[in-house]
Amino acid sequence: MAEILVLVEHVDGSVKKTALELLTLARSVGQPSAVFVGDGIDNAAATLAEYGAENIYVADAAELTGHVVAPKAELLAQLVAEKSPAAVLITSTAEGKEIAGRLAIKINSGVITDAVGISEDLVATQSIFGGSTIVHSKVTTGTPIITVRPNSAAPEAAPAAGNRADVTVALSEKATSAKIVDRVEQEKGARPELTEAAVVVSGGRGVGGAEGFEVIEKLADSLDAAVGASRAATDAGWYPHQYQVGQTGKTVSPQLYIASGISGAIQHRAGMQTSKTIVVVNKDPEAPIFELADYGVVGDLFAVVPQLSEEISKRKG
Repeated sequence: MAEILVLVEHVDGSVKKTALELLTLARSVGQPSAVFVGDGIDNAAATLAEYGAENIYVADAAELTGHVVAPKAELLAQLVAEKSPAAVLITSTAEGKEIAGRLAIKINSGVITDAVGISEDLVATQSIFGGSTIVHSKVTTGTPIITVRPNSAAPEAAPAAGNRADVTVALSEKATSAKIVDRVEQEKGARPELTEAAVVVSGGRGVGGAEGFEVIEKLADSLDAAVGASRAATDAGWYPHQYQVGQTGKTVSPQLYIASGISGAIQHRAGMQTSKTIVVVNKDPEAPIFELADYGVVGDLFAVVPQLSEEISKRKG
């Protein structure tokens, strides 16, 4: 089978769910090989092998993580030249898409961004215009470079060899011109990360203000869930932008998604419509989001959500 390179997202060796999704997708089109940049491979190797990485190319030189984006593109370009893979898969984050664009120029290849699926013949599926249109695209020049939206595939374990190969790369002067001079660790709360949570509770314009998110957070905490918000809520300054779910925010695909006070504009639906079970609370029975709902409650969220939180807490107790 043809080799597929997968750039691994991780934090100090803790592999992100997005990397496991890419490995799962890669198995459907070829033989996955993980590309691991930075420290922590001892913590990550077993997980990468468990999810199908036949080879793990490790580049842990400090200079690769001491500069912005460009070194990773040069590393991938070198691996493409040496290994001649059938494709390169990268997570569709802001950094991932920049790496993909730089890599495409370096190796003179086509690039597809924001794919939500990949077929055996490397045809990428894209969901555009807020999910109203499905596009099938294929790279026709060079080695296909495809960035995949988070939560586009469910990670599935399929143990492989996980053979480690250390890689070195001679970085160009341009790649090292922008340096990272400081790092500030963002304080993490007790809630799970939004894009990786099994349960997400989101609030929208219907919460009425920043104080309205207190009932959303209380329900989320009773379910050990992440909190999300619609674009209307984040644009109004009621909740931080990093929690926005939607086409211009984050894409989530949890087992359970609870939308409270969200009308269901196309922009928001594009970020959550693949959730396994969708529960909607909205006082407008004509709200478009009810079209996606598995279960819907027509009512005031400030009456419904606190009762739900109370009942869940009782059952947990």
